[in-house]
Amino acid sequence: MKKFYIKTFGCQMNVNDSEKMAGILRDMGYEKAESPEEADVIIVNTCSVRAKPDNKAFSFIGSLKKIKKKKPETIIAVAGCVPQKEKDSILRFSHVDLVFGTFNFMKLDSLLERAKRERVVEILNSKIPEEDRVPLIDSYLENPYVAYVTVQRGCNRFCTYCIVPFTRGRERSVKPELVVEEVKRLAERGVKEVQLLGQNVDFYNYEGVDFADLLYMVSEVEGIERIRFQTSHPAGFNRKIVKAMKEIEKVCPYVHLPPQSGSNRILERMNRGYTREEYIEKVMMLKGEIPDVALSGDFIVGFPGETEKDFEDTLSLVETCVFDQGFVFEFSPRPFTKAATFKDDVPKEVKNRRLQELQDLIKRQAEEKNRKRLGKVEEVLVEGRSPKGGELSGRTKDNKLVVFDGDEGLIGKFIKVEIVETSPFFLKGKPILEGA
Repeated sequence: MKKFYIKTFGCQMNVNDSEKMAGILRDMGYEKAESPEEADVIIVNTCSVRAKPDNKAFSFIGSLKKIKKKKPETIIAVAGCVPQKEKDSILRFSHVDLVFGTFNFMKLDSLLERAKRERVVEILNSKIPEEDRVPLIDSYLENPYVAYVTVQRGCNRFCTYCIVPFTRGRERSVKPELVVEEVKRLAERGVKEVQLLGQNVDFYNYEGVDFADLLYMVSEVEGIERIRFQTSHPAGFNRKIVKAMKEIEKVCPYVHLPPQSGSNRILERMNRGYTREEYIEKVMMLKGEIPDVALSGDFIVGFPGETEKDFEDTLSLVETCVFDQGFVFEFSPRPFTKAATFKDDVPKEVKNRRLQELQDLIKRQAEEKNRKRLGKVEEVLVEGRSPKGGELSGRTKDNKLVVFDGDEGLIGKFIKVEIVETSPFFLKGKPILEGA
């Protein structure tokens, strides 16, 4: 049997796209390879949100040349956001046989057939007619109990630093009936938790059905016990969504709501569409309605023109809102974006310092919040072995990672775990087993 290997860079949506491509390959008769060396088809699914994943992808693509030289019949494909925005950067790798963008992955079967005969480059730049059929591709799930479901793609916001509108196109929502059908099919396969994905999931709208409505519809699917969603946009996050979270037992008390900055001046330069006051007001409303909710966010430090006062405003926003987790990045200009034309005037050493200072603050907040869990009993969905320590691992309803010793027979089950040790990044637990 022929084998495939997919290397994925970037966000959860890329992971979901890769799982769908793997599903197509499975239906074509391929099985998954454990390494690129043993694969007949190698796909690199790229990300271009920041420079770092760009560079990692280029390095990995370059490393495949030796495989192609040893096994010329191997088909090497590059997909995703990088070829969507700048295919020439991929075409310079002569050993790459197939290049396609973010709109093309559902045609992978026909693209591969063509790539056996000739080098294929196919980049679509607008919505394709088949897009509403995307959810009907059965994914090859990396985790058989937790699955991603893409409900909204693209973005109309045009934040000045962000390349997503250029690589993923404009906002478009998947028909709600198709979302529900996909979730039902996942439940039939034993999936216990679904994560609804969108570039700006709060802006989901299909002929008047908004995101809160969709949450109610998905919650009715039998077999699904947890529902998560991301990524939320502060301009679209609203009280109706919070009401749905509060009323629907299956919806997890966790929100990823990226502020990016706490400075109104920088938020305006970023074209984010809200003020720090509006962001804080929504977080306080959320925490007022759901006191045990966990909050995470993304931040950019060193954005062009960011002063010490602007950075202090970000620190004060974090101190006010209190985060369970934060992802902090130094500004890196992306091609085609407006911010790429701004003068990158914050010195590298200042960016480094601000990144570390903000990370340290969020780490302290997370550590303090996690410490309060010591001795408490949490419900955890056991997802598998921890890749680092070999222990079992899973997540609480509010997305806290918990590791613990246990038998593999627990995988895929909901169990009670007593928290015996805490850290900023994970909790260590002791399973409380029935009859023990």
